[in-house]
Amino acid sequence: MTHETQEPLVAGLLLAAGGGRRLGGRPKALLSHRGRPLVEFAVRQLREGGCEVVHVVLGASAERVRAEAELPGCVLVDNPDWAAGMGSSLRAGLASLRAAAVPVDAALVSLVDQPGIGARAVARVRAAYGSREALAAASYDGRRGHPVLFGADRWAGIAAGAVGDRGARDYLAAHRDAITLVDCSDVAEPYDIDTEADLVHLE
Repeated sequence: MTHETQEPLVAGLLLAAGGGRRLGGRPKALLSHRGRPLVEFAVRQLREGGCEVVHVVLGASAERVRAEAELPGCVLVDNPDWAAGMGSSLRAGLASLRAAAVPVDAALVSLVDQPGIGARAVARVRAAYGSREALAAASYDGRRGHPVLFGADRWAGIAAGAVGDRGARDYLAAHRDAITLVDCSDVAEPYDIDTEADLVHLE
């Protein structure tokens, strides 16, 4: 069977490099949620949503995350430039997917600090894959959010514009008409864990 006739491979790409500057410098990947590091929960949501292959971009306290979090089967990607912003982590993750032994058709990108976005939202956005040109994103009350899906033919353009904390924002704005918005308002909440006050969302 050739690759063309197989089920498309949509890999999960979890950006988990943040240093939690407004959380007293606690790396977000290691915040406790349901008794385990938050990064484990985020990986599980990707897997349960249908992403068998998961690449995780680490940055702040990467060695601690590797030691304390159980992430079997994940490809762990170190981003030494994590402090430069999310763009560098997105570039590192896409480069890792591009180098994967098995060709990946699309990346489904999620953020470690959004535990309100679970497997059901992942599955919905993943189902929007149509080709390696695909662009899709969850939407919440009409506003675009995560997770987002990038077909592999889009990666070079996305990486070229991923600077600072903007990630894929500029690329998505420039290609607004190509994006399939997938309403996830009924199955997920897109809050971020950024400040001490946000820790109320963790269990």
